Amino acid sequence: MQTILDNYIYYLTIEKGLAENTLVSYKMDLQKFLSFCQQKQVRSWGSAQKNIILAYLMQLKQKGLSPATISRRLAALKSFYRFLIHEQILEVNPIENIESPKISQRLPKVLTPAEVETLLAQPRSSTPAGVRDKAMLELLYATGIRVSELVDLNIEDINTKNEFIRCFGKGSKERIVPLGSVAAQLVEEYLLRGRVKLVKTQQTMALFLNHHGRRLTRQGFWKIIKKYARQGNIEKPITPHTLRHSFATHLLENGADLRSVQEMLGHADISTTQIYTHLTNARLRDVYSKSHPRA
Repeated sequence: MQTILDNYIYYLTIEKGLAENTLVSYKMDLQKFLSFCQQKQVRSWGSAQKNIILAYLMQLKQKGLSPATISRRLAALKSFYRFLIHEQILEVNPIENIESPKISQRLPKVLTPAEVETLLAQPRSSTPAGVRDKAMLELLYATGIRVSELVDLNIEDINTKNEFIRCFGKGSKERIVPLGSVAAQLVEEYLLRGRVKLVKTQQTMALFLNHHGRRLTRQGFWKIIKKYARQGNIEKPITPHTLRHSFATHLLENGADLRSVQEMLGHADISTTQIYTHLTNARLRDVYSKSHPRA
């Protein structure tokens, strides 16, 4: 069973070209299901039928896992079982008609334009790290790219003259995103005054570097944005995706069309982008209730 599971992960890596974080998530979720099967003395994937899958999902619920987590685990299992069918390891898919738990849609937390301005004003340009941080935060808000896409950027991926960047999203899909003039100017400044002092070897092409001269990590960026949120006395919870959510919401509030925002965010399905219209509608209702005399 472990060998077949390993073959599936290899298939996702080579054939599907999934991102590293997605692969790790799939592997962890499926490994937990395999451990459950072994506890139940299930010796083959052919024996891991619907009753075993339902027992596993029930155990997850009893452990208090959220519907979103259970739904993610089930999605991983469904994908894996489709692979088992495709490879003719199974003839019938036992998971096909098992429905995911209903998930209440949580609207993403966003910053107001004033809070964004406060956050972007925090880094000081007196140090190479400060120049880097100012360029990163401005770039993130200017483009709405994911933090993983930000730290994966190489020097060749950014064109400050024509004001656009090239990034690779989920499934290694390439897209071109416009870059504002302010962000372009700050990135140029970082290349001239920040990166040249952070880089330890000319061999690295990574755009944003840590103090060791290596590519900055997602965890490193997380610490940076949390530090500046505290420094700016921003009380809202900040995540690496906060500026991405704020980017999309502010664009829609100022008249951008949904398809353009979808393309810039790199969403495969427009329904993923539509959550931001719910957010702008909620804000409009709040403004109405506070402002209209008969609200």
